[in-house]
Amino acid sequence: MRVAAVDLGASSGRVMVGELRDSELVLTEVHRFWNGPVRLGDRLHWDILALYQGILEGLRAAGPVDSIGIDSWGVDYGLLSSDGALLGNPVHYRDSRTAGVDSSYPVPAAELYARTGVQVLPFNTIYQLAVEPLLASASQLLMIPDLLAYWLTGSVGAEVTNASTTGLLDVRRREWDTSLMRRVGLDPSLFGSLREPGSRIGSLQSHIGLGPVPVVAVGSHDTASAVVGVPASSPRFAYISCGTWSLVGLSLSAPVLSSASSAANFSNELGVDGTVRYLRNVMGLWLLQECLRSWDLPLPPLLSAAATPFGSVVDAAEFFAPGDMPARIAAACSRTGQPVPSTPAETVRCILDSLALAHRRALRSAMELAGREVDVVHVVGGGARNSLLCQLTADACGVPVVAGPVEGAAVGNALVQLGVRGVRCGESVRYEPRGGGWEALEARLF
Repeated sequence: MRVAAVDLGASSGRVMVGELRDSELVLTEVHRFWNGPVRLGDRLHWDILALYQGILEGLRAAGPVDSIGIDSWGVDYGLLSSDGALLGNPVHYRDSRTAGVDSSYPVPAAELYARTGVQVLPFNTIYQLAVEPLLASASQLLMIPDLLAYWLTGSVGAEVTNASTTGLLDVRRREWDTSLMRRVGLDPSLFGSLREPGSRIGSLQSHIGLGPVPVVAVGSHDTASAVVGVPASSPRFAYISCGTWSLVGLSLSAPVLSSASSAANFSNELGVDGTVRYLRNVMGLWLLQECLRSWDLPLPPLLSAAATPFGSVVDAAEFFAPGDMPARIAAACSRTGQPVPSTPAETVRCILDSLALAHRRALRSAMELAGREVDVVHVVGGGARNSLLCQLTADACGVPVVAGPVEGAAVGNALVQLGVRGVRCGESVRYEPRGGGWEALEARLF
């Protein structure tokens, strides 16, 4: 069986072909294309039509396949009119339109958490809809993977792992919280019927010209697919899906909805096979990506130069918006009385130490709140390529880190389509903890 895994990240999309060979999943990248924010006036948007075009080009490059699955980031959506037309390009979650909405929302954050289990983040779908000017004209809301699947098949629906990032889904029942929707003035008919991963969405429409290939619902939130792709050998593992964001967490059988969990701002997002992804969003490699964009420098030489500790750490929460990241990091170090990085390598080490500490803090909180110990942390996604970050994470967390597969979301996407779990894909690298003075650094950052 040969499947096409469409995996859309915040900076690029790719189409990969997956095949099982001797109990091993072999992935081949057939097409990669750019993705990122597009500013139009005072709004940041996704170029959704370019993404759709990239998917079509990738599917044509893939050749004959037995099925197709799509995963992407969460929270963002497209709105359709009554005749199925898209009402404007989807707004990017880094847009500033939701600033302050969460603090003035008519339903208290504690109640929202008790119902939906979702970490309070200003860009959650529920807050985006509170300031959505096109809502009155919309007949249907589709999350990004569901929108693209609709264009491919003509079928409307909502895959459950991505739907769980909206703040509008009852995490206990794995169903839309229609009473919450009505309470905040949302028509439940706006939201499609829920689909579980592994279910068939439909077939490619004839005008696409690739034949009636089935499109299958996978874990359409990329982290849900990435967790499926974790090569864990026992349940005592944690994962870090590391890219633009780091999603640090555990795979559980039930949500954790305690007041302590709410205060710690952990999310209970739904996973494949009835699981719950208990995790916290950490800023991730966004800071490094923005610095590289400012410097226009390659990363490998900087990582070599960053092997020497610098001694400054920053709190990433203030760096959510795009901008001159190196200058903002230097200003934050100066403001907090720390050494100010003066070279790109020093800035890189500051970012990586800060991220390793954020991983440590999130992991320890997850274990305490869920009452689970772990023996290993699996790092999947693009961050698995960053050997210095993986070693620093092992040092900070005090447990071994296993890095890989790099294309974790595409692996999980393909495995759901193939109907198998736990198949090996690619090589992993193990990093043993070496210790170090992380307590003093952690006290400075948190």
